[in-house]
Amino acid sequence: MCNRYHSLRHYYKTEITKLKSLFDDNIELYRYYRSGDTDLDVRYFTRRKPDFRPTLDSAYFQADHRFSTSHDYKLALLLANEELSSYLEQRLENGTMNNGTGRKPAMGATWTASKVALVELAYALHAGGVFNNGNLALKDIIGIFEEACNVSLGQYHKTFLEIRERKSERAKFLSSLRDAFMEKMERTDDL
Repeated sequence: MCNRYHSLRHYYKTEITKLKSLFDDNIELYRYYRSGDTDLDVRYFTRRKPDFRPTLDSAYFQADHRFSTSHDYKLALLLANEELSSYLEQRLENGTMNNGTGRKPAMGATWTASKVALVELAYALHAGGVFNNGNLALKDIIGIFEEACNVSLGQYHKTFLEIRERKSERAKFLSSLRDAFMEKMERTDDL
Protein backbone atom coordinates (compact mmCIF):
# COMPACT_ATOMS: atom_id res chain seq x y z
CA MET A 1 0.00 0.00 0.00
CA CYS A 2 2.87 2.28 0.80
CA ASN A 3 4.27 1.98 -2.74
CA ARG A 4 0.85 2.62 -4.29
CA TYR A 5 0.41 5.71 -2.09
CA HIS A 6 3.80 7.11 -3.10
CA SER A 7 3.17 6.28 -6.76
CA LEU A 8 -0.11 8.18 -6.67
CA ARG A 9 1.54 11.15 -5.00
CA HIS A 10 4.25 11.16 -7.67
CA TYR A 11 1.68 10.87 -10.45
CA TYR A 12 -0.43 13.72 -9.04
CA LYS A 13 2.63 15.95 -8.66
CA THR A 14 3.71 15.21 -12.22
CA GLU A 15 0.25 16.04 -13.56
CA ILE A 16 0.11 19.27 -11.56
CA THR A 17 3.49 20.26 -13.02
CA LYS A 18 2.16 19.66 -16.55
CA LEU A 19 -0.94 21.71 -15.82
CA LYS A 20 1.14 24.58 -14.43
CA SER A 21 3.24 24.51 -17.58
CA LEU A 22 0.10 25.03 -19.67
CA PHE A 23 -0.85 27.99 -17.46
CA ASP A 24 2.65 29.46 -17.81
CA ASP A 25 2.46 29.15 -21.59
CA ASN A 26 -0.88 30.96 -21.66
CA ILE A 27 -0.53 33.37 -18.74
CA GLU A 28 -1.54 36.42 -20.79
CA LEU A 29 -4.91 34.94 -21.82
CA TYR A 30 -5.54 33.53 -18.34
CA ARG A 31 -4.79 36.81 -16.57
CA TYR A 32 -6.94 38.71 -19.06
CA TYR A 33 -9.91 36.42 -18.42
CA ARG A 34 -9.50 36.50 -14.63
CA SER A 35 -9.17 40.30 -14.60
CA GLY A 36 -12.71 40.69 -15.92
CA ASP A 37 -11.58 43.10 -18.62
CA THR A 38 -13.42 43.04 -21.95
CA ASP A 39 -11.28 45.30 -24.13
CA LEU A 40 -9.57 42.32 -25.88
CA ASP A 41 -12.71 40.22 -26.33
CA VAL A 42 -12.90 41.18 -29.99
CA ARG A 43 -9.37 39.89 -30.53
CA TYR A 44 -9.81 36.66 -28.57
CA PHE A 45 -13.47 35.69 -28.80
CA THR A 46 -14.94 36.82 -32.11
CA ARG A 47 -14.91 34.95 -35.38
CA ARG A 48 -12.63 37.06 -37.52
CA LYS A 49 -9.24 36.69 -39.08
CA PRO A 50 -7.13 35.15 -36.29
CA ASP A 51 -4.08 36.69 -34.72
CA PHE A 52 -1.44 34.10 -35.70
CA ARG A 53 0.85 34.52 -32.77
CA PRO A 54 2.83 31.66 -31.24
CA THR A 55 0.12 31.27 -28.59
CA LEU A 56 -2.40 30.03 -31.17
CA ASP A 57 -3.14 26.38 -30.47
CA SER A 58 -2.98 23.68 -33.15
CA ALA A 59 -6.58 22.82 -32.18
CA TYR A 60 -7.59 26.11 -33.81
CA PHE A 61 -6.79 24.70 -37.24
CA GLN A 62 -9.07 21.69 -36.66
CA ALA A 63 -12.00 23.71 -35.30
CA ASP A 64 -15.18 24.75 -37.11
CA HIS A 65 -14.49 28.45 -37.76
CA ARG A 66 -18.19 29.15 -38.25
CA PHE A 67 -18.57 28.40 -34.53
CA SER A 68 -15.19 28.62 -32.79
CA THR A 69 -12.88 31.54 -32.23
CA SER A 70 -9.12 31.68 -32.03
CA HIS A 71 -8.95 31.41 -28.23
CA ASP A 72 -12.21 29.88 -26.96
CA TYR A 73 -10.85 26.33 -26.90
CA LYS A 74 -7.66 27.44 -25.16
CA LEU A 75 -9.61 29.32 -22.49
CA ALA A 76 -11.94 26.35 -21.94
CA LEU A 77 -8.89 24.10 -21.58
CA LEU A 78 -7.31 26.49 -19.07
CA LEU A 79 -10.48 26.65 -16.97
CA ALA A 80 -10.93 22.87 -17.02
CA ASN A 81 -7.28 22.36 -16.09
CA GLU A 82 -7.64 24.88 -13.27
CA GLU A 83 -10.39 22.69 -11.79
CA LEU A 84 -8.33 19.54 -12.31
CA SER A 85 -5.25 21.12 -10.74
CA SER A 86 -7.29 22.24 -7.75
CA TYR A 87 -8.70 18.74 -7.33
CA LEU A 88 -5.27 17.08 -7.51
CA GLU A 89 -3.74 19.58 -5.08
CA GLN A 90 -6.59 18.94 -2.64
CA ARG A 91 -6.01 15.19 -2.88
CA LEU A 92 -2.30 15.71 -2.17
CA GLU A 93 -2.92 18.15 0.66
CA ASN A 94 -5.48 16.00 2.44
CA GLY A 95 -3.76 12.71 1.70
CA THR A 96 -7.07 11.35 0.41
CA MET A 97 -5.82 8.77 -2.00
CA ASN A 98 -8.50 6.32 -0.88
CA ASN A 99 -11.97 7.28 -2.12
CA GLY A 100 -12.14 10.64 -0.34
CA THR A 101 -12.34 9.30 3.21
CA GLY A 102 -9.99 11.99 4.50
CA ARG A 103 -7.62 9.38 5.93
CA LYS A 104 -4.25 8.44 4.59
CA PRO A 105 -3.97 4.83 3.52
CA ALA A 106 -2.60 2.44 6.11
CA MET A 107 1.09 2.08 5.48
CA GLY A 108 2.28 -1.46 5.15
CA ALA A 109 -1.21 -3.04 5.41
CA THR A 110 -1.07 -6.08 3.15
CA TRP A 111 -3.61 -8.90 3.01
CA THR A 112 -1.82 -12.06 4.07
CA ALA A 113 -4.68 -14.56 4.08
CA SER A 114 -5.74 -16.14 0.78
CA LYS A 115 -7.42 -14.14 -1.96
CA VAL A 116 -10.30 -16.62 -1.81
CA ALA A 117 -10.81 -15.63 1.84
CA LEU A 118 -10.98 -11.95 0.91
CA VAL A 119 -13.50 -12.66 -1.85
CA GLU A 120 -15.59 -14.63 0.65
CA LEU A 121 -15.51 -11.70 3.07
CA ALA A 122 -16.40 -9.17 0.35
CA TYR A 123 -19.36 -11.25 -0.85
CA ALA A 124 -20.56 -11.72 2.74
CA LEU A 125 -20.44 -7.97 3.43
CA HIS A 126 -22.25 -7.28 0.16
CA ALA A 127 -24.90 -9.87 0.99
CA GLY A 128 -25.31 -8.30 4.42
CA GLY A 129 -25.85 -4.87 2.88
CA VAL A 130 -23.45 -3.24 5.34
CA PHE A 131 -22.19 -0.47 3.03
CA ASN A 132 -24.37 2.51 2.05
CA ASN A 133 -27.51 0.79 3.33
CA GLY A 134 -26.97 -2.07 0.89
CA ASN A 135 -26.61 0.24 -2.11
CA LEU A 136 -22.90 -0.26 -2.81
CA ALA A 137 -22.21 -2.52 -5.78
CA LEU A 138 -20.14 -5.64 -5.29
CA LYS A 139 -17.50 -4.42 -7.75
CA ASP A 140 -17.08 -1.27 -5.63
CA ILE A 141 -16.63 -3.34 -2.47
CA ILE A 142 -14.05 -5.48 -4.29
CA GLY A 143 -12.27 -2.29 -5.40
CA ILE A 144 -12.16 -0.99 -1.84
CA PHE A 145 -10.67 -4.25 -0.59
CA GLU A 146 -8.14 -4.35 -3.43
CA GLU A 147 -6.95 -0.85 -2.64
CA ALA A 148 -7.01 -1.14 1.14
CA CYS A 149 -5.40 -4.58 1.22
CA ASN A 150 -2.89 -4.04 -1.59
CA VAL A 151 -4.09 -7.08 -3.53
CA SER A 152 -5.66 -7.80 -6.91
CA LEU A 153 -8.66 -10.13 -6.74
CA GLY A 154 -8.84 -10.70 -10.50
CA GLN A 155 -11.83 -12.77 -11.57
CA TYR A 156 -13.65 -12.65 -8.25
CA HIS A 157 -16.91 -13.93 -9.80
CA LYS A 158 -15.13 -17.14 -10.75
CA THR A 159 -13.69 -17.41 -7.24
CA PHE A 160 -17.20 -17.06 -5.81
CA LEU A 161 -18.41 -19.92 -8.01
CA GLU A 162 -15.59 -22.07 -6.63
CA ILE A 163 -16.63 -21.15 -3.07
CA ARG A 164 -20.21 -22.17 -3.88
CA GLU A 165 -19.02 -25.57 -5.14
CA ARG A 166 -17.22 -26.47 -1.90
CA LYS A 167 -18.26 -29.89 -0.64
CA SER A 168 -17.61 -29.15 3.01
CA GLU A 169 -18.33 -25.84 4.71
CA ARG A 170 -18.98 -23.10 2.14
CA ALA A 171 -18.20 -20.13 4.43
CA LYS A 172 -14.89 -21.57 5.68
CA PHE A 173 -13.12 -18.23 6.17
CA LEU A 174 -16.10 -16.55 7.84
CA SER A 175 -16.42 -19.50 10.21
CA SER A 176 -12.73 -19.31 11.08
CA LEU A 177 -13.11 -15.57 11.79
CA ARG A 178 -16.12 -16.26 14.02
CA ASP A 179 -14.20 -18.97 15.88
CA ALA A 180 -11.15 -16.72 16.37
CA PHE A 181 -13.36 -13.89 17.62
CA MET A 182 -15.23 -16.12 20.07
CA GLU A 183 -11.94 -17.52 21.36
CA LYS A 184 -10.57 -14.01 21.90
CA MET A 185 -13.67 -13.04 23.87
CA GLU A 186 -13.37 -16.16 26.03
CA ARG A 187 -9.69 -15.36 26.73
CA THR A 188 -10.53 -11.80 27.79
CA ASP A 189 -13.38 -13.08 29.96
CA ASP A 190 -10.84 -15.15 31.91
CA LEU A 191 -8.77 -12.06 32.77
